[in-house]
Amino acid sequence: MKKLFAILAVALMPLLAHAQFEQGKLYAGASLTGLNLSYSGADKFNIGLQGQGGIFAADNVLLYGQVGWNHSGDNMKNDQVELGAGGRYYILQNGIFLGANVKYAHAAGGYNDVMPGVEVGYAFFISRTVTIEPSIYYQQSFKDHSDYSKVGFRLGFGIYL
Repeated sequence: MKKLFAILAVALMPLLAHAQFEQGKLYAGASLTGLNLSYSGADKFNIGLQGQGGIFAADNVLLYGQVGWNHSGDNMKNDQVELGAGGRYYILQNGIFLGANVKYAHAAGGYNDVMPGVEVGYAFFISRTVTIEPSIYYQQSFKDHSDYSKVGFRLGFGIYL
């Protein structure tokens, strides 16, 4: 009997995950970036926090806004505040997603930058509505590609309502 329940639970997992990616559902998320898990030519140390909120405009299509803070290097002059928007497409109803976004970044050192980016990740459901979302991302800098563009790893948490 236990084996039957286990097989049934595994068979129904894709259906439960798909139910969270339906049109009209809400999303709230937070993520931690950095801890030397991102790389750019100008930074030695990097840590960042981001918050996101959005809505599913269609099945498997999430549109969101985001705010963030990043500390880079070894002084406060490189701290930056970010404001942006983006979208995700969840493929296969199993939590794998592709994302694209654009951010406006204002640094304490006096420079501003517009940074379009892409990401690929996975929404791993730890409960019916809460996920752990690891992803790999790339942010292109329009200010200076070699010093400010970033490739990194992000660990996020999401709530699907």
